[in-house]
Amino acid sequence: MNGFRRYGLYVVPEGGLYRAGADWLGWDSVSGACTAQPDLPGLHDRPEALTATPRKYGFHGTVKPPFHLAKGMTAKDLDAAARDFCAARAAVTIPAMTVRRLGRFIAIVPTDPCPALAELAGAAVAALDPFRAPPSEAELARRRKSPLTERQEALLDRWGYPYVMEEFRFHLTLTGALSHDGAEAAEQVLAAHFAPHLAGPVPIGSLCLMGEDAAGLFHLVHRYTLSG
Repeated sequence: MNGFRRYGLYVVPEGGLYRAGADWLGWDSVSGACTAQPDLPGLHDRPEALTATPRKYGFHGTVKPPFHLAKGMTAKDLDAAARDFCAARAAVTIPAMTVRRLGRFIAIVPTDPCPALAELAGAAVAALDPFRAPPSEAELARRRKSPLTERQEALLDRWGYPYVMEEFRFHLTLTGALSHDGAEAAEQVLAAHFAPHLAGPVPIGSLCLMGEDAAGLFHLVHRYTLSG
């Protein structure tokens, strides 16, 4: 558990959806191993190029964005707090999910807003915030490379990340930034590839504490059942 540079709380799907997502990205964060990526006809580039940016994070949906531990806090303390939080929270079901373009990248997203999941994420951000060290000036500058609204700037200042609380948009990232033509092709190909795993509701029965190693790859630290 110790020795990781940063920690985050993620949704990491299970079953066939996870297997398909991990294989597509080429990194299995649960087992801590690289995987063989599928060769999908119709893409504008090789899978390893399309997934270079999201690969290190593994197949996941962010709940509490990655952070450095605050001074005086330990990974053991964080584990205990995450465990207690999840023990008091109920599981969530996303009624339907789909593959969609979000700007220049492709992700799996809820077909319609899921208020229960948004509320869970907001509660997790607040509950674990005492463990988060303030972001460095370099981290803040990186967040501000993309224009932020006044509200997003306030969220960045308060929570260390601009896309939390009412700005939260759950997504399972599948690619990095793509050209217009590349994104259009990838959306169609990946929609077909993931369709068998998105045929019904997607249950969120657990949250996962993830740790970033020295190489920038994220690993599963612990999976906590949402048992409240």
